[in-house]
Amino acid sequence: MKKIISVLLIAVMVMSLAACGTKGAKNNNNATPTPTKEGTTGETTGTDTSKIPTIDTIKLGEDYKDLSASIKVLTHRTDLVDTKFKDYISEFQKLYPNIKIEYEGVTNYADDVTIRLTTSDWGDIMMIPTTVDKKELPNLFQSFGTKDAIGANYEFLNNFALDGQVYGIASTGNAQGVVYNKKVFSDAGVTQLPKTPDEFLDALAKIKDKTDAIPLYTNFAAGWTMGAWDAYIGGSATGDPDYMNNKIVHGKDPFTDKGDKTGPYAVYNTLYEAVKRGLIEDDPTTTDWEGSKGMINNGEIGVMVLGSWAVVQMQQAGEHPDDIGYMPFPITVNGKQYASAGPDYCYGINAKASNENKIASMLYVKWLTEKSNFAYDEGGIPIVKGAEYPAVLDAFKDVELVVDNPAPAGEETLFNDLNTKSEVGLNSDNVHVQSVVEAALNNTPLKDVVKEWNDKWSSTQKTLNIKVNE
Repeated sequence: MKKIISVLLIAVMVMSLAACGTKGAKNNNNATPTPTKEGTTGETTGTDTSKIPTIDTIKLGEDYKDLSASIKVLTHRTDLVDTKFKDYISEFQKLYPNIKIEYEGVTNYADDVTIRLTTSDWGDIMMIPTTVDKKELPNLFQSFGTKDAIGANYEFLNNFALDGQVYGIASTGNAQGVVYNKKVFSDAGVTQLPKTPDEFLDALAKIKDKTDAIPLYTNFAAGWTMGAWDAYIGGSATGDPDYMNNKIVHGKDPFTDKGDKTGPYAVYNTLYEAVKRGLIEDDPTTTDWEGSKGMINNGEIGVMVLGSWAVVQMQQAGEHPDDIGYMPFPITVNGKQYASAGPDYCYGINAKASNENKIASMLYVKWLTEKSNFAYDEGGIPIVKGAEYPAVLDAFKDVELVVDNPAPAGEETLFNDLNTKSEVGLNSDNVHVQSVVEAALNNTPLKDVVKEWNDKWSSTQKTLNIKVNE
């Protein structure tokens, strides 16, 4: 499927030279008036982006006050389309009454929007899926401005930056940890949050022995929820901001057991051992993502491995919001705990949209980032530098947050190329994480599973002529 999508994307990029843009865009052969900050029009064509402001130069409520446009936003947050997002539209339109906004919630988000990206008329703003190759960014999305300029005020710009330009602005930041039920921990006699894999597994065993709760709910059946485990193999498991975009790329057999309960193997082995010891639900194939929210709220589940974005959803799923807590992933490196921190889904603006829609989209993304309070309300790390952290992250006050450094110059797409061509699929393909569960259920040694990953990784390193550090 990935190979097919890549081919389709390439074909669309070629075809886009002659294709029309999104709804409301003019044909590339015709002149299109471009709104200036006063709402009048300039002398530029629909494909000339020189008049599109960068997000750092816009003054909300002052610039483009008379702009008229209708834009569509694709979102994975189907639960908010008819509630919070409607409120956002109302608030935004107090500043820009002539900009109409329509949200479309997409249930099977990553897969569906990846396919929709093969056309140019998907809408105006989307949450960029991780399936997008960095090399494709300029063809698919409008630049928000330079990383240097935007970075003075915004966090988490590395994921969708290329050649100094930023193509994705994070909706919220995630500290990578574990959602847990405080009352279940207390009832099980777990008085301190676990800091190592062994302590974590001991806590799960106590929950199984002393309560009726499911110790660890895998959410195996949903698939995408299993991808959370990939988020810990970098900063959380190593404490090294260079690991994900440099060291794992050039590393020899990076999934091998290091023997010190750190690194990628320690993360996946924690899941493997929990399954092998019977510390999960009876039948992983029947898990229910939506139902799990109420279950953990009601004390029927001890922990779920998910990003900080999930906390608010669990708190709102029942009558016991105060029982929901969030703790760092249980790995300690040289006596210290770390937590990977990075962006959740990032806003991207359609490169094929009309100039009016691009400007309207830029205004709305800036408002969402700076005025909506979305990140704080969702229990995430705010994107605006210096903004207040939510109380749900209190357990991380003695934990060092690790933000992945960008790849070295000239290697910006190397991890993506290696990860995709090897078909290991870190942070994009949940099959490899599900295979850990399946191996434990079938009594297949984890070392056999990671050997397959290492073999694929090493073979692709050779194919791509990547220098491997022994």
